[in-house]
Amino acid sequence: MQILDRIELYVVNAPLAAPFAPSWMPGTIRHNVSFTLARLITDDGVEGWSAFSGGGRDRAGIGDTIANLFLGQDPEDIERVSERIQIMAVGGNFNWWLEPAFWDIKAKNAGVPLYKLLGGTHDRIKLYASAGEIKEPAARREEAEARLEDGFDTMKIRIHDFDEQVDIAHISDAATYMQGRMKISVDCNQAFRLTQNGAAPLWSLDRAKRFVDAAADVGLAWVEEPLFGEWHEEIARLTAYSRVPIAGGELHLMGYNELARMAKMGCYNIFQPDAMWAGGVKQGMDLSRLCRERGLKFTPHCWSNGFGFIVNAHVFAASGFADEMLYEYPFAPPGWVPEGRDAIIGQPFVHNRGWFDMPQTPGLGFEIDHRALEKHGRCFFKASRKERHWMPEALADIR
Repeated sequence: MQILDRIELYVVNAPLAAPFAPSWMPGTIRHNVSFTLARLITDDGVEGWSAFSGGGRDRAGIGDTIANLFLGQDPEDIERVSERIQIMAVGGNFNWWLEPAFWDIKAKNAGVPLYKLLGGTHDRIKLYASAGEIKEPAARREEAEARLEDGFDTMKIRIHDFDEQVDIAHISDAATYMQGRMKISVDCNQAFRLTQNGAAPLWSLDRAKRFVDAAADVGLAWVEEPLFGEWHEEIARLTAYSRVPIAGGELHLMGYNELARMAKMGCYNIFQPDAMWAGGVKQGMDLSRLCRERGLKFTPHCWSNGFGFIVNAHVFAASGFADEMLYEYPFAPPGWVPEGRDAIIGQPFVHNRGWFDMPQTPGLGFEIDHRALEKHGRCFFKASRKERHWMPEALADIR
């Protein structure tokens, strides 16, 4: 039996082409894409890779725990992998992002791309352009025109103002300006609060109702996460009330069990679990099947880095929803573009006129650019079944 023989952990900080101001983190300007990278190696040399967003030393202490839980184990036993990730979570540390690395190994062993291993047949998936920054109406019009020229027929914009009339004015202007040429949706970024660098509004159910009324009046395609993610009852009431589809579910760390409960409650019309946060690949696929059974829609979130984009693309391509839904394409030039987002991946994941061609090589379907990894990354932990090495000096200059 093949077993997991070695683990390596890296912290990676690669520069973006220009500063990027994510709407979900008020007061934050990002100059780098930063993540923890995991490399898993079996006793016969098969490698699995995954990476998770982080600001530096976020996961500096997880090496021994990962080694204790996974070294010597069968990397294809996804049920056991999921159980052991849950063991990590008991200690307060959610690491669903590790699970796709085991799927990378499993699909490489099978000699097929992951989405085909999962039963998918869609070699090409249609995308929507996902903007990441707050912009004034004139700048948003220019951005929408640019995305239309790029080949996208749907774009998701962002709003985040304390004054609800400002938010309503933003969606109304964009939808009216692009009417008949491009569909507009909106992400309200209310499901979780990242307020460490700046204050953010917290919407009430009443405010959310007024907003979805305005969104329906101007024909928005969907409204994403207009209420705090733990307010399940309020979300269900809003979804039942709304004349426009309500979407969400990206960062529910408890994974399938919470999301399935929310689906049965009627919390969202469109579920968007991100495999890197919300239960991994397996639980994402489980939720897609439940959505089909209950007449709901499914398309994953993927704003993190290139690893998050491609992992969730495999889930979407195999989900059974690729014929009727669009997949997210994070794109906010000049700062957030594939070359920066996919910093250590050999070939960045670029769209083709609003479509994405799924990789056909086994596993997740990419090669690591080891020169870029050496330049932008620092290995801080290595372990085998025989020995372990911490390299704290690799983290000394990381903030």
